[in-house]
Amino acid sequence: MAERTALASELFPIITAGDLDAALRFYEGLLGGVVGYRFPETGEAAYVSLGFGAGQLGIGRQADDEPPAGPTTLWVYVADCAAAVARLRGAGVQVLAEPATQPWGERMAIVRDPDGNRVLVADRG
Repeated sequence: MAERTALASELFPIITAGDLDAALRFYEGLLGGVVGYRFPETGEAAYVSLGFGAGQLGIGRQADDEPPAGPTTLWVYVADCAAAVARLRGAGVQVLAEPATQPWGERMAIVRDPDGNRVLVADRG
């Protein structure tokens, strides 16, 4: 079989937020993402990129004339699933599924971000 060269060198998700400030309170303030890029640098942001360890998430502000992008599901690893869900719940985040040990050994819960996206919060058990 011939050697295959990857066309893409990196992939990261970008979600669209109806309220970028609320999305940043969730992804940066609660989940601990670190802003690596913001456009524009001053004034109201249209796009922000956050780092989570080796992973990245882009969040773009939804334009007024743009239809909703639709819900997405994201997976986030945390040190302690139950503690993370308690912190998120305390901040008013909707919890869809409580922490539970999955058949593959990880503990996982499901919450909803401010734009209705499902966020699977898990620890490696």
